[in-house]
Amino acid sequence: MAKIDVVIPAYNEADSISRVISDIPIDVRDIIVIDNNSTDNTAFNAQQAGATVLHENRRGYGYACLKGMEYLSHKKHKPDIVVFLDGDYSDYPEELTKIVAPIIENNIDFVIGTRVKHLRERGAMTFPQIFGNWLATSLMALLFRAKFTDLGPFRAIKYDKLLDLQMEDKTYGWTVEMQLKALRQNLTYTEIPVHYRNRIGQSKVSGTIKGAIFAGIKILVWIFKYSVKK
Repeated sequence: MAKIDVVIPAYNEADSISRVISDIPIDVRDIIVIDNNSTDNTAFNAQQAGATVLHENRRGYGYACLKGMEYLSHKKHKPDIVVFLDGDYSDYPEELTKIVAPIIENNIDFVIGTRVKHLRERGAMTFPQIFGNWLATSLMALLFRAKFTDLGPFRAIKYDKLLDLQMEDKTYGWTVEMQLKALRQNLTYTEIPVHYRNRIGQSKVSGTIKGAIFAGIKILVWIFKYSVKK
């Protein structure tokens, strides 16, 4: 059986994190929640729900994910697959099984859960998110012949392939960096349609004008950086 570890960055997700953890299928080996300097009970609630809790005081999605990867690197028995999942309960954690299936059954390297419109709850994605996804994936298709349709955070990747990517982004560019580097290294990839609902609480990125602008800029910088390297 494949060893699957789940990494969940979380900042002020006290109201949702227990639900996320409880809905993850039981065949997962370890659930790692990275408390990204929360001011609420995120860490306590995650620990009570049975997760391994790490602390990363430097604010940023990428910082949190990198902290999770550092933890995995010290495990005696490394995972076969790493799943990244948000802590706001917008994703459906029980769909993890179908996210990892292409890796287990078809030896695919990298899988993204795609938030397709017909499976998305009304209002679950803001206009900046929808437009940003369209722009980023359109540019990747144009510049790299990519077939991505989303930058969805619910994703799975073989652990050894994840290490090969040498991830470095500390904030908003983490997801697009992973996709661009997967293209550069010719990883096999696919997308799996997933359900998506309105998150619990306010988004720290799309829920603020500042967050949306910075996320958009970071995504575009990564794309054009890689287009120059072609």
